[in-house]
Amino acid sequence: MGVVNVTPDSFSDGGQWYGADAAIAHGLELVAQGADIVDVGGESTRPGAQRIPAEEELRRVGPVVTELVRAGVPTSIDTMRAQVAEFAVSQGVQLVNDVSGGLADPDMARLVAAAGVAYVVMHWRGHSRDMYARAVYHDVVAEVRDELARRVDEVTKAGVSPDHMVIDPGLGFGKRGEHNWPLLASLAELSVLGGRRFPVLVAASRKRFIGRLLAGPDGEPRPFSGSDDATMALTALAAAQGAWCVRVHRVTGNADAVRVAAAWRDARRNDAVLAIGSNLGDRLGILRAAVTEIANLPGTELLAVSPVYETDPVGGPAQPEYLNAVLTVRTGLAARELLGQLNRIEAAHDRVREVRFGPRTLDIDIISYSDQTSDDPVLTLPHPRARERAFVLVPWHDIDAEATLPEGSVTDLLAGLDRDGVRRHPESLLP
Repeated sequence: MGVVNVTPDSFSDGGQWYGADAAIAHGLELVAQGADIVDVGGESTRPGAQRIPAEEELRRVGPVVTELVRAGVPTSIDTMRAQVAEFAVSQGVQLVNDVSGGLADPDMARLVAAAGVAYVVMHWRGHSRDMYARAVYHDVVAEVRDELARRVDEVTKAGVSPDHMVIDPGLGFGKRGEHNWPLLASLAELSVLGGRRFPVLVAASRKRFIGRLLAGPDGEPRPFSGSDDATMALTALAAAQGAWCVRVHRVTGNADAVRVAAAWRDARRNDAVLAIGSNLGDRLGILRAAVTEIANLPGTELLAVSPVYETDPVGGPAQPEYLNAVLTVRTGLAARELLGQLNRIEAAHDRVREVRFGPRTLDIDIISYSDQTSDDPVLTLPHPRARERAFVLVPWHDIDAEATLPEGSVTDLLAGLDRDGVRRHPESLLP
């Protein structure tokens, strides 16, 4: 996404593309450099900026979006006002990039819903004039994720389809330098809200936290235009984490970084062991659908599927018996990304998490992920209870008798477990 600021006061390039002719020419130049989308904005959101009238914002961006769309350029409008977005959409703009996430204008979400265009919901705590006063966090990743989830819920209630939403962690907006780095390092975690994975837009280009990182010996931050090379590094890292799009001032170099990251992701594939189970509804049908959905995940190949076993529930309230199986997959998704996708599949099958060890339509656990280890409570690797679960080890042994866990081989671990509650089911998960 290439940036066209039709403003006299934007933080890094204010005034360069202020006139309509200059802005249109710059947008066309960005496309020639490889931009997939051109983002046009007429109101500066730099720290301390004051708002301008809607009429002035429209005067600035109106001719620019009109001509870019007419030239066949995929165009987005960077605005917090439904009035401005409505005009842009009427001209053929395909995406509304709202840095307030719908908080600045209560009509924005309804406008986007009616138009059926894509909508960027950014994390935001207030206007530029006092944004840093709100930059107080105990756990910035958890708080940004939770606040984004609430905004997504509200925007959904207003009629916007989640399929049309993109989320943005809002780097620099109500965040100090030390807040931005953890967010950049946690894009996979931030992308999963309410069990659903959303595309992520990253807008780090030329922001102050980069200039401060690159400060000279005298402590003077690097000038905005001097941080473009560092922006390319962030672009590569964000793309390698699975970001949907990066918003940048210079497309040349960043487009190359995206291609390098894509090749890196395609080459980085890991083997994972997944345990799946169901004890509500059409158990076999749900598991069969889940296997198909897992096999269709991006960059993922299904290697093996175990026989199905009917098993007694372990813990929790009285409930029906489970059908369980184990899969092995090879995937280019990072472990957290894979977890997010599996949570999305569970949610699509009405998985409910209200009761610990309670009944469920679909349960998918990552048992192991290559040789990675993690003590993160969100995703502990290998699964901490796999060694004591016969309903996992029995089907796993069927497809990989040489498999091991840190505590020993699956064969040896099974020898010490009671297998009476694990019974072979006559049906298969594969045709």
